[in-house]
Formats: sequence, C-alpha cells, structure tokens
Amino acid sequence: MFRMKGVVPPMITPFTAEGELDVPGLRKLVQFLRDRVDGLFICGSYGAGALMTLEERKTVAEVTIEEVAGKIPVVVMVGTTNNRDSIELAKHAEKAGAAAVAAVGPYYFKHNMLDVEEFYTDLIESVRIPVYLYDNPGFQGYEISIETVQKLKAKGLAGVKDATFDILKYAKYERLLKDENFDVALGTEAMWLSARVLGCEAYIPGIANAFPEICKKMYQEGMEGRYEECRTTQFQVNKMRDIMYLAKSTQLAIYAMLEIRGIVTCYPRKPFVPASEQEKENIRAALKEQGMI
Repeated sequence: MFRMKGVVPPMITPFTAEGELDVPGLRKLVQFLRDRVDGLFICGSYGAGALMTLEERKTVAEVTIEEVAGKIPVVVMVGTTNNRDSIELAKHAEKAGAAAVAAVGPYYFKHNMLDVEEFYTDLIESVRIPVYLYDNPGFQGYEISIETVQKLKAKGLAGVKDATFDILKYAKYERLLKDENFDVALGTEAMWLSARVLGCEAYIPGIANAFPEICKKMYQEGMEGRYEECRTTQFQVNKMRDIMYLAKSTQLAIYAMLEIRGIVTCYPRKPFVPASEQEKENIRAALKEQGMI
C-alpha cells in the first residue's frame, strides 16, 4: 500500500504576470524539486488549486507527473466545492499516473458530517488509487470529527493529511487511526519534531518549495532519533516561517523566495498581490542574516 514518506512539499503553481498558467516555470520548478524531496503534493493551498479551472488543474497534474518521470510519487489535491468536480479530477489524476489523491473538505458552505462522509465516500469509490482526507479547518471552513474519519477509514480511506496545526488532534490520528492500512501525514513544517515523536513519517512543508535542503535535514534528524539536533533545526525552520510573514502570506513569500534563490521567477494568481520589492528585500535580508542565502 502507498504511504507518504519523507519531505513532500505542497508545490506552488507558477503563473505569468498576466495570470496564465506558466507551464515552463512549472517544469523548471519540478525539475528543481524532484531530486531534492521525497514526493510532491500539488494543487493544494500553496498550489492555488481553488483558483484554477478544472482543465488547468489537470494540466498541472499532467506536467508534474511527466517531469517527475517516476522519480518520486505525486499526490494530487482534488478537493472542490462539490462531488462531481472532485471525482472528475480524481479520475484524471489516476489516469495521469498519480500515486494518490487528496481532498480538502468541500468548502464555501459549512457542511455537516453527513455531507462530508458522502463527499469522501463518493471519492473513494470513484478511483482505485489511495484517497487521503486533507483536514484543513481554516480553508474548508469547519472541523471534521475523528468519528467521521473513522467511518471513512472503514470505507477505504487511505489516510489523512493533518493541517489542523493542533498537536492534540494529530496525536489522536496517530493513536486511534494509524495502522498498516491507514497513513497519517503532517501538513506543516512547524511541528515536525513533535509529530515525529508521536510516530510521524511524512510531512508537507511549504518552505520546502524554496529550501528543500533544510527540510530534508530536519526529517533525517527526526527519523534517526537525533532529537537535540532536530530541535535546533526545527527552531531554525520556524524562524524561517517567521520570515515568510514578511510578505502578505506564506504562499506569497514562497514565490518571492524562489525568485531570490534564482530557481524560478513567477507570480501568484490574482486576487493575490505579489510581494512588493520592499518585501522581497526584507525577506532577502532576513534569509541572509540567517545564513540561508
């Protein structure tokens, strides 16, 4: 059974200044990441999935899987506002060669748990590849109960990406749900060490888009039980997260950091406003002070 392992960044999606999907930039970013990380999680929050059409999301999946060329697994986020579109994206991802799909709870409306159970049940039944529940209360707009996830596990749900930023809920996922048939991945770099002590084996760090090396280092320290070293690296990573807030959001900071490192110059999609030149200079200075560039 497929399980997420290691550092699996939620890859950003490059756009042009005019707002079009930047396919050359996407290829360049995948080429940079594929030899430095353990997998890619695409079309999620960092990946601007909700800002793209279904066809654009399909293109991102196809190009990413093609450029990865089998070196690492690709997990495609297929969450939308409704069952029909999510199923269409999931079937496409399976056909394109994705290792798994994930879906945030259907957003905009504040759904009850019966709605949520129906959404994921339909998704599970639509494909043969693993389906992950992407638990992100801030973006889906409501909490998903542990009891609902337990019911979905019995129906074939393969795992959960926990982006609740709640270490107590993460601990419940590990204690009550994780086994040889159910995977639990952490949806942030901010709590890797804490989650690792609880049994985590994969995390999905936004900062790894631009700085995969430090995320890989922190992962290896945690997996090898070198917790004192890992704590030092965790604090360094969390300081980098502070730097990300020098832009208007962490996602916008990643676009700026990729440009600062010379990896790819691209833009977020509107209504997001790119980091200003002053914000980029502030980020550059902070990264330099921390010894990252």
